[in-house]
Amino acid sequence: MLRSACDRQCAAVLRNDRGGALCFVRNPFPSFNSFVVRILILNADYTAFLRWLYASQPGLAAARYDEQMAARNASLFGVADFYSWNLRSLGHEAWEIHANNEPMQRAWACENGLALPENSGRRWRMRLRGGLVPWLSRVEDRRWMYRVLAEQIRRLKPDVLLNQALDGIDPRFIREMRPHVRLLAGQVAAPLGDDGVIREYDLILSSLPGFLERARALGARGELHRFAFDARVLDLLPAVERDLEATFVGSISRHHESRVALLERVARTCRLQLWGKGIETLPEDSPLRSIHNGEAWGRGMYDILNRSRMTLNHHIGIAGAHANNMRLFEATGSGAMLITDWKSNLHEMFEPGREVIAYRDHEECARMIEYYAAHHDEREAIARAGRERTLRDHNYRVRMEELAGVLERYLANAGGSVR
Repeated sequence: MLRSACDRQCAAVLRNDRGGALCFVRNPFPSFNSFVVRILILNADYTAFLRWLYASQPGLAAARYDEQMAARNASLFGVADFYSWNLRSLGHEAWEIHANNEPMQRAWACENGLALPENSGRRWRMRLRGGLVPWLSRVEDRRWMYRVLAEQIRRLKPDVLLNQALDGIDPRFIREMRPHVRLLAGQVAAPLGDDGVIREYDLILSSLPGFLERARALGARGELHRFAFDARVLDLLPAVERDLEATFVGSISRHHESRVALLERVARTCRLQLWGKGIETLPEDSPLRSIHNGEAWGRGMYDILNRSRMTLNHHIGIAGAHANNMRLFEATGSGAMLITDWKSNLHEMFEPGREVIAYRDHEECARMIEYYAAHHDEREAIARAGRERTLRDHNYRVRMEELAGVLERYLANAGGSVR
């Protein structure tokens, strides 16, 4: 029995005759899992991304829910549908909801006969400052968001509610949804304003070992869960010459002081090109302003990586001594040679010097760019090895197999039957 094309998995990796480049064929024999889990994934998008998405597609905000979701997934921003698509290919039932996407969520409500309150902008709300002191503050009016989200959860009846937006969805709402699910899971790899948020969850997933240690110290159960690369992206990337010597795509602002210092040093002596949000926060005399090419969301980022000979990675401060971010896999999967900051666990994912290049300070990073700009064969060999490693060990099929195993184990421990 064959499943539909959208539920087939990119599995076979073949070499073609274009200098060792990689192409993909669909595997028509997906695996079926007898232990079917219903998983609802909650996410929230950057406001800047949502503005770009709807401005770039006039009329999209008035389209049907499924049309808006298709456009959101096609953007390839963040994890797109990488979780749900690969979980379904394993035989599970999975959905994504972008909770703060107001046009999309209101379309769902309209199509499902749910009346929603108007968005009144901001309203007064009492909260506990620092978790202790009562404090009256003005917050964004999101009553519409929680009403539609609650109805979606009640109708879908998931076994697992996986919240990937711990800082975007009120923990009180999560607490209210507990009777409607069997397992509450939260995924986090960024700072949280209140550590108490994680106590609302039965399971915390994180790509940061240090964060898991912190979560466990607070009494939470935690599991390591790394990001990955979805091989379907390669089906969308054209065969082009890599005409960009060195690139960086990511946030650049006064909140990323160490990253900005690195990029400014590299820009002084290397042919670096830059994309990302936050450039307006930098001083007028920053050398990054002259090499900044605007923002690049999702598909735009992959197009840049597809043209890059080398691309830089620099972790934010919360990562500490550990490599964990999405750029590790987006860059290598796209075939650029990755030059990343050295971390104590990098060897667990890639072999430094053979699959990626690691630097320990700004000067070393600049020297590496200059060296590999002049040594093409070495650079291309490392880029090929990095891509092969990512497609073999760090694809979302592998990650979702790992995640499904974790969720099955926690559900089994929770008791009851899985639908």
